[in-house]
Amino acid sequence: MTTGPTQEELGRRFAALHAEGCFLIPNPWDGGSAKVLEALGFEALATSSSAFAFTLGRADGAVTLDELAEHVRVLTEASDLPISVDLENGYGATPEHAARAVEVAAAVGAVGGSIEDWDAEAGIYEVGAAAERIAATAAVVAAMPFEFTLTARAENHIRGNPDLDDTIARLQAYEAAGADVLYAPGLASVEEIRTVVEAVGLPVNVLARPSLGVGEIAAAGARRVSVGGSLAWASVEAMAAVATRMRDDGDLSGLRGGGQVAEWLGE
Repeated sequence: MTTGPTQEELGRRFAALHAEGCFLIPNPWDGGSAKVLEALGFEALATSSSAFAFTLGRADGAVTLDELAEHVRVLTEASDLPISVDLENGYGATPEHAARAVEVAAAVGAVGGSIEDWDAEAGIYEVGAAAERIAATAAVVAAMPFEFTLTARAENHIRGNPDLDDTIARLQAYEAAGADVLYAPGLASVEEIRTVVEAVGLPVNVLARPSLGVGEIAAAGARRVSVGGSLAWASVEAMAAVATRMRDDGDLSGLRGGGQVAEWLGE
């Protein structure tokens, strides 16, 4: 009976991906999509809070930490790839909440995770308080017996304050607090990406946009490109298009037998 890679091996592999170049990290939403993405040759996976919430019939932000932990456990059992977890705001406003969320993710097999500086009630956190949350999670990560890549997120661009100077100031504070990767969802152009990359000293993750190719993002200096819930939405919309033709036209030509999926699942 063969066994998969250890968490220590996965942690080393994930950290090494950030050392040079730029890699694409897609976001599965369940065990099956994780298996398909691994079969397609991707090197690592990341969860998406919005895509996972969708699988439960809920909106983004309406999932508990315990439910997320079970989701991550499913993904780590389905795939031998390193997995980073979207931990939202750490499921609470305090540094202790953020640190606890990282501990929970690591306990079920994750080797990376992101903490953001926004929640629905408080809005965007004051930068000092947000940096304290990153420092608390970095202290937990430093005590782990394997490499865990901590990503700090500045949410202002997608939360009504697309101020690049504020983004940079926040990311610089999170770098000083001990993050390993920096992430500002919502950067809209190659110029914005390049400006952020040149202002910080850590690897930068960029959220994919249909208007930019991976090559353009890489040329701007990013080390990692994630897709968030977009891959899940592409899949759901494709399903809905087939279902609409079935309903309206009686057209069954979009249905598939599943043979290719079985191959991806290793059956």
